[in-house]
Amino acid sequence: MCGIVGYIGTREAYPILLEGLYKLEYRGYDSAGLALLDSGVIQLIKGVGEISKLEEKVGGRKLTGCVGIAHSRWATHGRPSDGNAHPHSGCSENFVVVHNGIIENYQSLRSRLKEQGHRFSSETDTEVLAHLVEQYYDGDLLEAVQRAIEEVRGSYAIVVMSAYDPERLICARKHNPLIIGLGDGENMVASDLPAILSHTRRTYFLEDGEMAEVKANEVNVFNQQGERIEKEIFEVTWDAVAAEKGGYPHFMIKEIMEQPQAIRETLRGRIDAERGKVCLADDLHFSCQELKNYRKIWIVACGTAYHAGLVGKYLFEKLVRIPVEVDLASEFRYRDPMLDKDSLVIVISQSGETADTLAALRLAKTKGIKILAITNVVGSSVAREADEVLFTWAGPEIAVASTKAYITQLIALYLLAIYFAESRGMLEAGEEANYIKILQSLPEKINEILADTTAIEEVAAKISSWENAFFIGRNLDYAVAMEGSLKLKETSYIHAESYAAGELKHGALALITKGIPVFAVATQEEVFEKTVSNIKEIKARDAFVIAFTFQGKEELAEEVDQVFYLPCVSDFFAPVLSVVPLQLVSYYTAVKRGCSVDKPRNLAKSVTVE
Repeated sequence: MCGIVGYIGTREAYPILLEGLYKLEYRGYDSAGLALLDSGVIQLIKGVGEISKLEEKVGGRKLTGCVGIAHSRWATHGRPSDGNAHPHSGCSENFVVVHNGIIENYQSLRSRLKEQGHRFSSETDTEVLAHLVEQYYDGDLLEAVQRAIEEVRGSYAIVVMSAYDPERLICARKHNPLIIGLGDGENMVASDLPAILSHTRRTYFLEDGEMAEVKANEVNVFNQQGERIEKEIFEVTWDAVAAEKGGYPHFMIKEIMEQPQAIRETLRGRIDAERGKVCLADDLHFSCQELKNYRKIWIVACGTAYHAGLVGKYLFEKLVRIPVEVDLASEFRYRDPMLDKDSLVIVISQSGETADTLAALRLAKTKGIKILAITNVVGSSVAREADEVLFTWAGPEIAVASTKAYITQLIALYLLAIYFAESRGMLEAGEEANYIKILQSLPEKINEILADTTAIEEVAAKISSWENAFFIGRNLDYAVAMEGSLKLKETSYIHAESYAAGELKHGALALITKGIPVFAVATQEEVFEKTVSNIKEIKARDAFVIAFTFQGKEELAEEVDQVFYLPCVSDFFAPVLSVVPLQLVSYYTAVKRGCSVDKPRNLAKSVTVE
């Protein structure tokens, strides 16, 4: 989940690398570094802290060189420190490497290399790569890198630069993304698109096992057998400005405000309003018989995507009447799940590079199970390896705390559930058309919520001094409460727990004290009265209760300290609306507490390692 940038061409590399690092800072920001090659000498500068600290370290020095690599780190092996920052070199600084991933057998390699006389200066697994390349170099950098990666187990996206071979960068990938940007007399390498979009939109996406030789005027890609292959150029259509803050103080609030448009993009081309149909034929290629044959669905994801999957469980079980099991990818892959040919696995990942989700996908594929992926990133590993893909089209999401990616994952799940239900003959006449009308109405209803955030900001100010909070709900509301709890804890560092409201008497009430904030989501009519009873139990312990319900439920105001009314919609679609004020509460609380909103401590955007 680190950020990688490389450049080779005719321009000075330093400003290009620095710009790329800032664009990728959301991927890792506990240390950073860069290496520049000029006149056969590599200059290496790195240190602990954010990218701005690296820039301060450079100061007014003029750094020259038209070839360079850079890296922003999220620590896996070794604490954040100057010595553990990338790039890493061998015994000399004639070979330097940047790496994203984990080398699982680094300890045995390190011991062997030490016995052979190599001197190590960091605690990282990455450094063994630099020493292996140095060990195997015999005049051909490409061959040295190839021999080095043959020895390692694990995952990697690497870029290697050598003072002995100044005309090219060598890169390789396995289970971690790496992109080559194709320019005119210059080329770039990066771990994600934002780093290169201001320079080129023509790209190669490296596949697992592929290597590339990147020169200023030429790029050659090789397969695992070392054979040169032709790659299809992928033309990026994203607007580079979409990755900027657009005048907002933080990416998170910008992305919350972008949710109505993100929903429209996810729906675009996938509904036929005139016929009242969900149209996914351009996205998916299931036969009607396939859809009818499935007897179980598994939804596998991590973090926020997992919470979207919990909503998906309700949707599929209600509409399709098929059992659904939702699993954390990190658990799914290690518990020998009982998969059979009548099962469908749905994996959800914003980045399409989540390591545990990818591993779960690959496990299911080895058992011959069909995989449907919901992801935001075209060209990602999940998108390429799944049998079917439904893209969310949320656009770049920079803030670590996911908002618009989550809400578009929900929309994708609604589309899928309606599509499956209709294909299996589970919908009554006019029911699908009604669902489509509701889906189309959601962006404007969210705009109503976003139009005035004053009251939410006031609540955020009231709870910002607390270190604990609770979220409760029933049925679909419980799934939303789980996401609200995660948002508050990851952005504001307040310890927050979510509970199915009916479970309070089984332990959680012991933690309710005077004034403690409790967020109650109450949108499900079938269990509304029961949720109110649970709220009364909490109020009897003098908690400060903030409720979220639909307009017309004014009686709830008598039972709570503050109530937020949502625009009315069918209970079935309530999660798309009720999550928005919870996102806003988390954002404004984090701002009030002076937290790093877009880059919470210890977290990174894409979890591409275990």
